[in-house]
Order: sequence, then C-alpha cells, then structure tokens
Amino acid sequence: MPDPNSLYGPLDPAPDAGWSSAPPRMGFFTDTSVCIGCKACEVACKEWNGVPGSGLDLLGMSYDNTGALTANSWRHVAFIEQARPAGHRAPPSAPPSAPPSASPSAGTPVSVPASAASAAVAGGTTDLAGTDPGVPPESPSAAARMAAGGPTDVLGDPVGPGPVVGGAGPVVGGAAPEFLGMPGAQPPGRGTGVQERTDFRWLMMSDVCKHCTHAACLDVCPTGSLFRTEFGTVVVQEDICNGCGYCISACPYGVIDQRKDDGRAWKCTLCYDRLGAGMTPACAQACPTESIQYGALDELRERAAARVEALHERGVSEARLYGHDPNDGVGGDGAFFLLLDEPEVYGLPPDPVVTTRDLPAMWKRAGLAALAMAAATVAAFVGGSS
Repeated sequence: MPDPNSLYGPLDPAPDAGWSSAPPRMGFFTDTSVCIGCKACEVACKEWNGVPGSGLDLLGMSYDNTGALTANSWRHVAFIEQARPAGHRAPPSAPPSAPPSASPSAGTPVSVPASAASAAVAGGTTDLAGTDPGVPPESPSAAARMAAGGPTDVLGDPVGPGPVVGGAGPVVGGAAPEFLGMPGAQPPGRGTGVQERTDFRWLMMSDVCKHCTHAACLDVCPTGSLFRTEFGTVVVQEDICNGCGYCISACPYGVIDQRKDDGRAWKCTLCYDRLGAGMTPACAQACPTESIQYGALDELRERAAARVEALHERGVSEARLYGHDPNDGVGGDGAFFLLLDEPEVYGLPPDPVVTTRDLPAMWKRAGLAALAMAAATVAAFVGGSS
C-alpha cells in the first residue's frame, strides 16, 4: 500500500521507495555565509565523476564562469555582487546611496534569477557556449574574441601600441579587444577614491541538485533510469536513460540537463559510489571552509537551525534556511541552504512545488470525463435506435 504522502507532504523517501532496511537519509547543508567562492567543489566534482569541462567562458557575471547547473556542471558556484552593506545597515543619518546607474556593479543581474540566458546577456553575447545547458564544450566565442585582441587595462580600455609590462616589447597591430566584463583586481569602488566608493558585498553559493523528497523527475521517468537510493538521494543510470527529456521539464529547480552530444540526462549523484563505500562526497570533502557539510539529514537540520540562530544573535537578521522544511512544496530537500538574501537573488525559486503533485486529481478528472463520454455515446445510440 503506497504511503498517502507518496506524491506530496512529509515523507521518508527511501522506505517509500521499497528499501526495507534503509540507513538514515543523507544530504548536504550548504552554509553560504562561509563560502569563499574558491570553486574547489566544482573541480572535485568534475575530477571524481569524470564530468567533461565546460570550456573557458567569460560571462561578465563577476567570477562566475559556469553560469548555471548543466549536464557538464553538476556544481555551480554563483557570485552575486550587491552594492549595499554586508552584514550591517547604514545609520539613519547616512546620505542616500548612489543611483543604480552609478553603481560599479551595474550591468550584473542581481534582481533576477541567474541562468545561462542571463549570463549570455551579461556577457554581451548570444552565441552558444559551454555554459549553455546541454551544449558540449567547444571553442567558446567569448574567449576567442579576447584572445584575438590587443592589450587592455583592467577596465577593458585599449592601451594601444607601446611597451608591454614585463619588457616583452611593443605590441604591433591588432584590433582592440571586446571588454567581456572581467572584474578588476580590486572590489568595485576600491580604487576610485572615497568620494565615488559604494558599499559592496559578494554573495557566493555552491548550488547543486536538491535530491527532493518528492522528486518529479523520478515520477515521470519512463525507463526507470532515475531511481531512489537507500540513502534517500536520486540518481540517474546513464546506461538506461533513453534521452526522452521528461525529467528535465519536470524538475522544479531546472537542475537536470541533457548532454547534446549523447542525448542523455545528467545531474549530481551525490557521489553515490562514495556513499556506498562510507566516504564523503567529493565536493564536501574538498570544501576548505566547511560551507558544504555532508551527513544525516536530521542532524544537518539541527545544525543549520543553530547556525541561523547564532547569526541572528550577531545581527545578521537576513540569514534564513531554504529547502529544509518537510512541509514545503517538495517535501523538503536532501540538499538545503543557509542564504543571506531572498532565494530569487541566488536564482532559486521562492516556493517550489513538485510538478507531479496534482497527477491523482488529473487522472480522476480524466476518468470521470471518459465515463461521461461513454454514457453520452450509449444514450445517443439507444435514443437513435428507438
């Protein structure tokens, strides 16, 4: 007998999937307040799982050069630049902040969800690149344009022919390169003097598949390629996937992606092979600040609640948890986060709902409609013959 919460509501997913002696549910707690954006998690993930490279893409989104979670990026470190105080508020008597047009981070999308599309807009290109979902790594046009140009300063302005720093001699010929939005060596405003400097902070977050309690990707998979593990995680078996793409549209977070060169769906496995050997997932093992913590989900939730309380006591009132609530639209996530701003700022949906939640009601209505049509057909046949 299936659990009444099989499609919606609090649930322990592994026993519901048929695991009779499942261990405690395991997951990730990512504390973005201590993330330093080193991208060790991205590198470790690619190294352990053999994920192909995404090419060299200069997106103009601060130090973010992966853009989004894709078939070739199972971990994505987002960089969000905000021209406002970090961890404190301006005093009431402080002068008004500079207008948005004067902000040194103007042009970087901070008020809309980050995606491959927004990254392309910020980078000033419409060409396909390795960070576009499903596009295999080939010759990224942005890097090619940069390589074809002459020397520039840190702001992208051409410096013209002249001696090259380091004594390599004068530069001859070559068109001025296109400025791709690469940040300078200092935070915005740091080198412009006190009069023009604005408050500034980075929000950094290592995003990953959420391993939802109610995983719509798993519900719609026609081949059984996606399955629930004994640890409560969701894994794609690439040798069974037929590339139908149903899971991609079913994911409320836009995590799963199709690799165009082989047609199959790919995403984070939470290092299922390492878990089976009693090891920590590669990304959490490589994180130098323990921003990514791995463990039993119940223990992680207690640890996260204590961390939020500690931050609130220190005056960081905007600290909040995301994806930890078993009563939310997906029954809680196996990978949840401590954020320092609204979820939309990080490119996360504010109120995700499992897309298969309404399937029972839909099938019930379809059955009633079929019965009504059959009854009408019989009535018409009987009425016509009499």
